[in-house]
Amino acid sequence: MIELEDVPELIDPVMVAAFEGWNDAGDAASTAVAHLDEIWGGKELAELDAEDYYDFQVNRPTIWMEGGVRRITWPTTRLSVVRVTEPKTRDLVLVRGIEPSMRWRSFCQELLGVAHELGVEMVVILGALLGDTPHTRPVPVSGVTSDPDVASQLELEESRYEGPTGIVGVLQEACAHAGIPVATFWAAVPHYVAQPPNPKATLALLNKVEDLLDIRVPLGELPDDARAWQLGVDQLAAEDSEVAEYVQQLEEAKDTVDLPEASGDAIAREFERYLRRRDNQPPKAGD
Repeated sequence: MIELEDVPELIDPVMVAAFEGWNDAGDAASTAVAHLDEIWGGKELAELDAEDYYDFQVNRPTIWMEGGVRRITWPTTRLSVVRVTEPKTRDLVLVRGIEPSMRWRSFCQELLGVAHELGVEMVVILGALLGDTPHTRPVPVSGVTSDPDVASQLELEESRYEGPTGIVGVLQEACAHAGIPVATFWAAVPHYVAQPPNPKATLALLNKVEDLLDIRVPLGELPDDARAWQLGVDQLAAEDSEVAEYVQQLEEAKDTVDLPEASGDAIAREFERYLRRRDNQPPKAGD
C-alpha cells in the first residue's frame, strides 16, 4: 500500500489522472498532466510499487548514469501535488503513469485509498483516442461520467459506452462505485497523424480542465507548439494528394455536423472563456 508522509493539509483537492498507453493517443493526456506538474512545480507524494502492476517485458525499466553511478528507473505510476492560486487557491493531486499490465482492481483501490486519505473531492481523468477528425478543426473533447447526478450538475454526458476499455474506464467505474464524483475527458486525435506529440489535443484537454475546475492554467509555449504542429501536418498533407483529399472529406463531414446553432454555442463558450481569463488577469501598471 502507498504510504504518505509529510503531506500538508490540502485545500479543496481534486485528483487529475492520465495514463500512457492504450488510453493516450498522441500522448495528449499524459502530456497534459505533465504540463500541470511542470508549470506549478509539483511536489512528489508517492509512487506505486512497480512489481505489483507492471510486466517488465512489456514496459521495460531504463538504466541511466548519475555522478558515475548506474541507476534504474522502473515503470510505474507517480503522484504529486500542486497548489493553484488563481483565481482561487486549491490543490491538485496529479496522477501520471503507465497503464498497468495486471491487477487493475487493486491498482484502482490503491489510488482511491490515497484519494480518501487526502480528502479528494473529485477525480478528473484525461484520455485521448484516435478518431475520424481533421487536424484543421478544433479538437473534439467529450466529457463523460458514470454518475447521473454528476452528469446533470456538470453538464456532462452520462457514459453509454459498451465494449473494450482501458484503465481510464475501469478507474472511472471504481470512482463511481466508491461514491467519488468523477469526470472523464476524451480528446479525439486524427488517426492519420497519431504519432506523438500532439500539443493541439493537449491544449484542448487543459482547456476543459480550466473550465471544469474554474482555474487558470499557464499554457507557456503550448499554443505556439499547437500552431506549429498544425502547420507541419498541413505541409505533409499538401505533399500527398490522397491525404489532402481525405482531409477535405473529413472537413466537409465535420462542418456538416457542426450546424450553425452548434457553432453559435461554441462561440458563446469561447467568449465566456475569454471573459474569465480577462477577469483573472492581474491589473496592469497604471490601472
